[in-house]
Amino acid sequence: MYAPNEPAGPVLDLTLLRTFLEVVDCGGFALAADALALTPSAVSGHIKRLEVVAGAVLLDRNTRSFELTPAGETLYAYARNIVDLEREARARLSGARLKGRLRVGSSEDFAGAWLAEVLQAFHRTHPEASIELKVGVTADLLRQQARGKLDVVFGKQCARVDDGGELLWEEDLVWAWGDDKAWKPGAQVPLAVFPEPCVYREAAIAALGRAQRAWQPVFESASMAGCLAAAQAGFAVAPVARSQLREGLRALSAQEGMPELPQACFYAFSRSAGPAAQALVAAVRQTGQRRRFAR
Repeated sequence: MYAPNEPAGPVLDLTLLRTFLEVVDCGGFALAADALALTPSAVSGHIKRLEVVAGAVLLDRNTRSFELTPAGETLYAYARNIVDLEREARARLSGARLKGRLRVGSSEDFAGAWLAEVLQAFHRTHPEASIELKVGVTADLLRQQARGKLDVVFGKQCARVDDGGELLWEEDLVWAWGDDKAWKPGAQVPLAVFPEPCVYREAAIAALGRAQRAWQPVFESASMAGCLAAAQAGFAVAPVARSQLREGLRALSAQEGMPELPQACFYAFSRSAGPAAQALVAAVRQTGQRRRFAR
């Protein structure tokens, strides 16, 4: 029986919504296809079907990229909530009840991006599992974990490690600089870096040393936002993961005299084999592989 207060027309399909979210989060159809184990043509077909159901164009596409239309922005917000709620409902109905306290350590990369969203969704799905979060430098957090003070650490390395960490994803490390600023470093490269110990800092200094480039730390901050602001202002160049580039920033190239940096590897280090820790690591892995550090 038709309910007068309900909108007429086709129902939004969860599969199509998931594909739409993946395309937006990954930033492209090919990457979304890889993440979903589909062909690019299948992903394109899903988006076209969703646009028909929605009765609106969701993505303003050109040959190389796309932008969300106003309708796409609206649907993205609803789709994220719908998909998250569906996942939470399945977890509740399955009878899985995770309990206990998780002491989590996180580098500023994770904490400054989407980790809070993941922790909030984890708590909604598993309300009997409590989480304590400490943000710091990866090396310090791992030392605390070795002393039994942390259960799970999410952090970064500039090389693959074989000490029990689970590789979540890896990506290019780049030199961030203001998009509208001319690059004229002079005799010394001005660096915006985290305090020691920091793998980004160490990788940048090692690369400059191999290239025989002089450098000087002119901006030091424990905040990723601070380092990126210094780079955007053209005050100092900041070594960051490529997905941490935001509007107003670009990656300096080899043609501009900057040496190649290593890959940045993002890990979960867990000293607990419990289901709560495993579920949290899986949630962070899924988000990280899909979004990197894109907001």
